[in-house]
Amino acid sequence: MDEYGDVEGLVTLEDIREEIVGELTTDVSEDDEIHQQDDGSHVIEGTANIREINKMLGWELPTDGPKTLNGLILEHLEAFPEGPACLQIGNTRMEILEIRDNLITSARCWQKLRLARR
Repeated sequence: MDEYGDVEGLVTLEDIREEIVGELTTDVSEDDEIHQQDDGSHVIEGTANIREINKMLGWELPTDGPKTLNGLILEHLEAFPEGPACLQIGNTRMEILEIRDNLITSARCWQKLRLARR
């Protein structure tokens, strides 16, 4: 209210909450951490959650250990890579694209083709 008692603006509790914690959304149709490539592979950020990757791509990466792609790769390599490296976890092949500050920031991932048995 201004000095004359007129309302100049209104702030809701939701406005305050959004300023403190950011906007909440339930839309999971688009994930900024997973980027599909023309060749069928996906460039995935190291901070991406394993369960979200599995859900978004229909993959079956192990969820009983690390929670992020970075953690999963480091667990399987058993050491921090000094440069680019490739590995396979289950049916998923991974190529480390970028490492920054002891963190795998991105990796190209794709599923190994499964041949149908007759």
